[in-house]
Amino acid sequence: MLPVPVLLLLVAFHPSTAAQLPGHAPTKDVPIATNGQPFPWDRMRLPKTISLFHYDLTIHPNLTTLHFTGVVRIQLDVHEDTSIIVLHAKQMQISNVWLLAPEGVRPLQLLEYPRFHQLALLSDSMLTKGRRYEVQLGFAANLSDSFHGFYKSSYLTSSGEVRVMASTQFEATFARGAFPCFDEPAFKAKFTIRIIREPRHITISNMPKVKTVELPGGLLEDHFDTTVKMSTYLVAYIVSDFLSVSKTTRHGVQISVYAVPEKINQTSFALDAAVELLDFYEDYFDIPYPLPKQDLAAIPDFQSGAMENWGLTTYRETGLLFDPDKSSASDKLGITKVIAHELAHQWFGNLVTMEWWNDLWLNEGFAKFMEFISLDITYPELQVDDFFLGKCFEAMEVDSLSSSHPVSTPVENPTQIQEMFDDVSYDKGACILNMLRDFLTPEAFEIGIIRYLKRYSYQNTVNSHLWESLTNICSSDDLDEGRMKHKEFCFKRDLQSGASKWYSGDELDVRAIMDTWTLQEGFPLVTVEVRGREVRLSQERYLKTDDYSLTEGFLWQIPLTYMTSASNTIHRFLLKTKTDVLYLPEEVDWVKFNVDMSGYYMVHYAGEGWNSITKLLQHNHTALSSNDRASLIHNVFQLVSTDKVRLDTALELSLYLSRETEIMAVTQGFGELVPLYKLMEKRDMAALENQMKDYIVDLFRGLIDRQEWTDSGSVSERMLRSYLLLFGCVRNYAPCVTKATQLFNSWRDSDGTMSLPVDITMAVFVIGARTPEGWDFLFEKYRRSMQMSVKSRMKTAMAVSPLQDKLQWMMEQSLHGEVMKTQDLPDVIVSVSKNPRGYKLAWDFLRANWHTLIKKFDLGSSTISYLVTGVTNQYSTREMLDEVRSFFGSLTEESGSEMRCIRQTYETIEENVRWMDTNLPLLQTWLDKRRHRAVHEDL
Repeated sequence: MLPVPVLLLLVAFHPSTAAQLPGHAPTKDVPIATNGQPFPWDRMRLPKTISLFHYDLTIHPNLTTLHFTGVVRIQLDVHEDTSIIVLHAKQMQISNVWLLAPEGVRPLQLLEYPRFHQLALLSDSMLTKGRRYEVQLGFAANLSDSFHGFYKSSYLTSSGEVRVMASTQFEATFARGAFPCFDEPAFKAKFTIRIIREPRHITISNMPKVKTVELPGGLLEDHFDTTVKMSTYLVAYIVSDFLSVSKTTRHGVQISVYAVPEKINQTSFALDAAVELLDFYEDYFDIPYPLPKQDLAAIPDFQSGAMENWGLTTYRETGLLFDPDKSSASDKLGITKVIAHELAHQWFGNLVTMEWWNDLWLNEGFAKFMEFISLDITYPELQVDDFFLGKCFEAMEVDSLSSSHPVSTPVENPTQIQEMFDDVSYDKGACILNMLRDFLTPEAFEIGIIRYLKRYSYQNTVNSHLWESLTNICSSDDLDEGRMKHKEFCFKRDLQSGASKWYSGDELDVRAIMDTWTLQEGFPLVTVEVRGREVRLSQERYLKTDDYSLTEGFLWQIPLTYMTSASNTIHRFLLKTKTDVLYLPEEVDWVKFNVDMSGYYMVHYAGEGWNSITKLLQHNHTALSSNDRASLIHNVFQLVSTDKVRLDTALELSLYLSRETEIMAVTQGFGELVPLYKLMEKRDMAALENQMKDYIVDLFRGLIDRQEWTDSGSVSERMLRSYLLLFGCVRNYAPCVTKATQLFNSWRDSDGTMSLPVDITMAVFVIGARTPEGWDFLFEKYRRSMQMSVKSRMKTAMAVSPLQDKLQWMMEQSLHGEVMKTQDLPDVIVSVSKNPRGYKLAWDFLRANWHTLIKKFDLGSSTISYLVTGVTNQYSTREMLDEVRSFFGSLTEESGSEMRCIRQTYETIEENVRWMDTNLPLLQTWLDKRRHRAVHEDL
């Protein structure tokens, strides 16, 4: 963290400041403004002496010169006598700074402190507590050439014309690069926006347009209605030549989807989904959507997946555009989830906003969680429940490192804030909310979050506000008691308390339970040992390290669930202590804890526990749910890393996968087994590597052989087919390669006009991209295609080609951003890094272009983290660890040396090296033994 020195105010510099902020001792560390004068504020966070009421913002972007000018008037309320107003502005020229007071208009002195992106406006007379004032600032800047602030975007028409537009991305700290503002989430205000444009463009913003005024010189000025009270990071405006399609929800909200003209025919699915989901949320939250419209815009250049700006959500084109003939089942699920996520934010995040970025999870964990709740009800055919577990596994991957962080963790500077947008805030946040919902019951949980949203509408919250809202849900005085389902639920709950099934005696204290999950990093490993009817329980922090001192001092309140061979009933128990004992009514053959993995913890079955589970899976795997099977695969292989379980025990359990058919368990099997040979690819050990690859192909051969090369079946079946056939082709499984080669050749002979089943196109493209001629043909089709999902699959296939010159060219082209978009560069680099022929190319490219990448994608961003960890997380030698340490160790703080992802990278490679040193002999022995066993069985 950047140090926050104690405040120094020089009375000689400004006589009225000493009274303003009492009790601050002087320091040597005086911030100096750009003009050489002392700057009167030395903290990263803005002073709380004022609050905001209203912004009047006029913006004039010039899409020819790529420059914009503007004027902002800000109404503010003064809470303490002061003569200083401190606000944010970044990389812009400020002019004409005025105070509009009841006594008249007068100029303010301006000081700038770029290190903290701050301006100080100094008044020669006191601003009086309790009064409202207005300040006005003129400003000018260049449109950003990154993906944040007010930035330039462009796209190619099918005729090859480049068209330019401008769009905003203000989360987390980039509004200050577009207009002077109080750029912290707690400084909420209303915004009235006007945008000046040429007649050939349109503008859209958070609110509907109320009128257009003609200006001299043929320009037009669009006036937008005043927003509700909101944070600066949610302000949005776009100047473009987009077209739109519209519909109205049952509740009377106009929904419009905007896209570039040639892709407007790919918007109808998103439009229908947005209508369906906005209606769902209005009913579920029992709070009307507070704006008259909701726009969804597909932006040609966009760094993240999407952004929840209030009334104008923005998306990557791949996150919004859908072609029924060319998009896959996976595309449909992905687009619906991202729309569900951003629309959930209209309540969680926009209506009720975290007070500061340390509690970002209150926004993001909830939106991620609501994706699954909403789609389960509105789009049951998407089978979204089949994919929730994967989010928890992804979160645990990061959370099992000592460099993880609590869900709620202190942050100060913009880089630290950016780093909060990670798997812990999103996925762990969603998984602990799911655990809490299971603990409280879905009905109680829903009542509690409605209470939270109603109580804190248009306000800012901290963690404890949520826990208070979820406690004593039946004694609420601020719920609409007329909602019959609430009264019925509370009546039933009084008769048979939802909490009593977990434990008896204590008053339910949601905050005490959930603080253990949000205020400390990591997650628990529960060790279970069954001795007759006695079940001994213990908990510790699960950590991938051989330094066990790092696991000490952690204690969670864990909502345990379990079932046994004797009963399908889900039993519940709240484990609050380091150890405890449960008693079963009778002895059992097996016990399975964390039923359906509704809890965010792992389980180790000590003694004979894993053997009894392996036997169950081999003889009757459907006795457990698909989620239970997936969690067992995950847990047993992860426990190898901590020496709790031997690798051969995990591999014996994996043998049952030859009979597995469900997507979550199959993909988790791949997820644990494939990385083992990926680590070997970075070492010179071809024989063992190929043995491992053959084992995995053999394991899933029956399932691969049963796949038809069509688009039939449910969403989960289609996604599994796509996954299996792609794996078969990548691994050179002869039947897959033969079929894919034949299909690619036919498709190429038709000049790409032949219709391929969508779900098998990845497998076909990957085989086609192996030859220079096939790669060039694929690239030509990529260049001309207007279907975003097709382009995305082609891009991935080209990046896994063995042709090294093509891989290098792809990365360079993506960096230039003309034919392949720079927004796709991170995906291209990481795909190349997973390619055994490309991982060194990707590492060299990352190093050579590091400074360009951090400027384009921003220090601390999830994109930079994805690049760093994605490129390096399969390295498994000390030589590569030294090389990685040498490069990142040479960076300065300004170029990223303090980023959390670098610490994560060191830890991951160290763990890979340790795993290989410990387990390779065991792996060799087990694979040899299995081969001999297979030979004898054949005889």
